[in-house]
Amino acid sequence: MGLGYLRLPPDQFWSMTAKELEAAITGLSGGDVARPLMRSGLEELLLQFPDEVRNG
Repeated sequence: MGLGYLRLPPDQFWSMTAKELEAAITGLSGGDVARPLMRSGLEELLLQFPDEVRNG
C-alpha cells in the first residue's frame, strides 16, 4: 500500500508509524478503507452464503 498505492519512497515508508500510514491511506481513499473481517461478520456471511454440500 505504501510503496505502490501511496507511491512513497522506501525511506519515507519505512519511517512511518502504522497510524501515519493508516491516515495517509484513509486520506487518499476518501475515508473508504476496508476493515478486517471479524468473527461475527464471518458468521453472518456464512449464514447468507452457506457452502454447498455436493454428493458424489
